[in-house]
Amino acid sequence: MRKVPASCCNPESVSSDAAPLEASQIYAGCGSPVEMAAIKEGEVVVDLGSGGGFDAFKASRLVAPSGLVIGVDATAEMIWRARETTKKHDLSNVEFRLGEIEHVPVDSNSVDVVISNCVINLAPNKGVVFKEAYRILKPGGRLVVSDIIAQDDFKVDRKDLNAWVECIAGALPEAEYVALIKQAGFANIRVERRLPMSGGTEESACCTQGIASVTITATVPKEAESKGSRIR
Repeated sequence: MRKVPASCCNPESVSSDAAPLEASQIYAGCGSPVEMAAIKEGEVVVDLGSGGGFDAFKASRLVAPSGLVIGVDATAEMIWRARETTKKHDLSNVEFRLGEIEHVPVDSNSVDVVISNCVINLAPNKGVVFKEAYRILKPGGRLVVSDIIAQDDFKVDRKDLNAWVECIAGALPEAEYVALIKQAGFANIRVERRLPMSGGTEESACCTQGIASVTITATVPKEAESKGSRIR
């Protein structure tokens, strides 16, 4: 079993057997949203900030040939690398689209599951990202996000470039992060997992006291009226 080693943005090792080696080598996440999403065969999944495709490729095995996984990333090089991996392994149920997660290039009401791994914390306007996730999800659709949050008393220096590199500068307090998900229209919001990310070990020397990794799940209400009222 191949393992992605622990790092600052990846506080514990994650099995990489379900993803091509090329994607595993450039993976930098902080949780396992695919495992928490209960992805089913035939579903459509969107990975916001897909990078080299690590989580997208894992999800593609679960949706099987009858489903589809769409990775969205704003970095052209990452999209190119993910597409090259897709071509190399002849994968027909996963594709990668260049785009910002604040303006997701996916049709409204067309997706069963939205996942994201250690990316939304870097977005300047996280509320817009969650509204976009809500827009593209079908009624009853699921959101599963692993991300970095800050403790209430942690002061973030947003001018520190190293803080951005370490996925820290954009971190919000957990309550504020959850509130943005709720404001977007989601229901059944749950913090499923919370792991502190403190320094002091060789594997996580860049980590900072006051930062944690969380995995949050939420759903779009099944009532079509509630869904329709949010789409403009």
